[in-house]
Amino acid sequence: MDAPSTPHDRNTAVHVEDRLISSYLGSQPSRLYRPDGDANVLPVVLYLHGGGFVAGSLDDADAIARQLVERAGVAVLSLAYSLAPRHPFPAAPEDAHAALRWLLGAAPGLNLDSRRLAVAGDDAGGNIAAAAALIARDRNGPALAAQVLIGPMLDPSMTLLGDAERLTSDLKPQTCAQRYAQYLPRSQERLHPYASPLASRRLHDLPPTYLATAKCDVLHREAEAYATALIAAGVPTQITRFDVQHEALPRHPPLLAEAAEFLRQRLHPASPSKSQPRRK
Repeated sequence: MDAPSTPHDRNTAVHVEDRLISSYLGSQPSRLYRPDGDANVLPVVLYLHGGGFVAGSLDDADAIARQLVERAGVAVLSLAYSLAPRHPFPAAPEDAHAALRWLLGAAPGLNLDSRRLAVAGDDAGGNIAAAAALIARDRNGPALAAQVLIGPMLDPSMTLLGDAERLTSDLKPQTCAQRYAQYLPRSQERLHPYASPLASRRLHDLPPTYLATAKCDVLHREAEAYATALIAAGVPTQITRFDVQHEALPRHPPLLAEAAEFLRQRLHPASPSKSQPRRK
């Protein structure tokens, strides 16, 4: 059961409400963003923050969520999913799927269009977003119109990690190893497709994908390998590598513009212009 919403008092064009929604382990905090004063039925994006599976919060995703609302003409539900090591795999992706199902039921009362639903995330949130798309496909819904993966951690085997020194990467292999150890304490789970989307051999019927990587990041090879696999499976996929480090990627202005445009095109398919979503 979701708790009453609490408006945030911020002098922006985005209306924000905190909500407690049903989840895999009971209930999870979330934050719903939408254009202030917009009474139209809007598409909605579920956003999963970064933090290496063990950290991160709704506040970390706040700037990204606001940018997507303003640029893409969508609502965004940001989820504070369960964190390891207290709640290891599969709690986080199951939380994400529960949030998608919650949106499916709550959409009419929130003036949201559950037929135009997407999932997005950065860092570990990119892994969880990709897993949520796989789960939604495997469990016959909710249907997703798009997924956006920003510098995702997709390969717990770490066989494709780049050379941190050569790449001048701010994210180190040792950090990745520590985070995966806490998220996946049982070694056999590292090959589960919901923990390691890159290991999945069934990538067909996934939603159109936007995938962004950072040039100065040990993760960019595995993310680009995932994009290649999606394309081979027939999934419409757009990928861009930006000349930044891992930590800077989610707030990199060119990335935000490109991701928002991708979402606008996928969630407002009949939009007459690039700057304005369709109004009913």
